Amino acid sequence: MHYGFKAMRTLVMMLDHDPTVTALACRPVELLWHGRGGKIVSHAPHLMARLADGNGLLVDCAGPSGAGRRLARRAVHVAAAAAAAGWHYRLVGPPPSVVEANVRWLAGYRHPRCVGNRLPEVAACFRTPLPLVEGVRLLGDPIAVWPAVFHALWAGVLSVPLERVLHERVVAVAVRTEAAR
Repeated sequence: MHYGFKAMRTLVMMLDHDPTVTALACRPVELLWHGRGGKIVSHAPHLMARLADGNGLLVDCAGPSGAGRRLARRAVHVAAAAAAAGWHYRLVGPPPSVVEANVRWLAGYRHPRCVGNRLPEVAACFRTPLPLVEGVRLLGDPIAVWPAVFHALWAGVLSVPLERVLHERVVAVAVRTEAAR
């Protein structure tokens, strides 16, 4: 799997950004079953996520050209095992390049030191939709405010359409007043 590391790294980043994900584990389980001719087949899903509602999610990463035949065949068994455990299963490809680039940029601001104690102030400023740059100007010194705004976007306090290139004129709106994590 020559694409494995990049695909998995990207998926970890995307799951870390997902507000419904509360925990992640890499290759948490190995599943065994009898394949053709009674041969034992094993597969360890790439990731497991614990969701905020308590459910589990097993995830396998497909590369840019999709899942190979082997992974696609195994996905059927993993989905059945996940369902039997009361979990969910997804076989996912890479996100659109713009979404990946935007989330990668915001991930650089995920640490709480980027926001300090400004989160309530940032959320209040963007109660109504506002271009990012206008909100930053209202909040004060851009050098101090931009990291807080990017952290608020990472944490899901502010929302922008991540399918579009992230730039200063993108309109953001507060969707929460406090970070959930």
